[in-house]
Amino acid sequence: MDLRNMFSKERVNFSLKASSKNDVIDELIEMLFSDGKVSDREVFKKAVLKREEEFSTGIGMGIAIPHGKSSVVKEASITFGKSSSGIDYESVDEKPAYLFFLIAVPENSNDIHLRALSEISRKLMHPEVREQLNHAQNFEDFIKAFE
Repeated sequence: MDLRNMFSKERVNFSLKASSKNDVIDELIEMLFSDGKVSDREVFKKAVLKREEEFSTGIGMGIAIPHGKSSVVKEASITFGKSSSGIDYESVDEKPAYLFFLIAVPENSNDIHLRALSEISRKLMHPEVREQLNHAQNFEDFIKAFE
């Protein structure tokens, strides 16, 4: 699986405006909707929030990886957003999150979201990758962090 194929310059935002967990989810979903990957914002948001109810996807180290599986997702995709001020995402380490990856997959897809989640998590375990993402200013910088 090549994560880079699930990213797009249309679905990255290096200056999120959100100041809450709910707002950041909305902002990330809006990128998917605008890029035609999700046909209904609210239906997909319900899927993401249902997953969040089970356990926060704020994994610590300043990272959150919300995800959802829904029939309104047209194609498996990932959005990325960065917050310079940090957002309380109810992370496991109780610290703000700065880097957000929203994984969206169609209802009938098998385990693609789990593989994407696993690959992103593995990459982000490396401090140098997190550092590159924190300093990324454009899509090329962002993609280089995953090489």
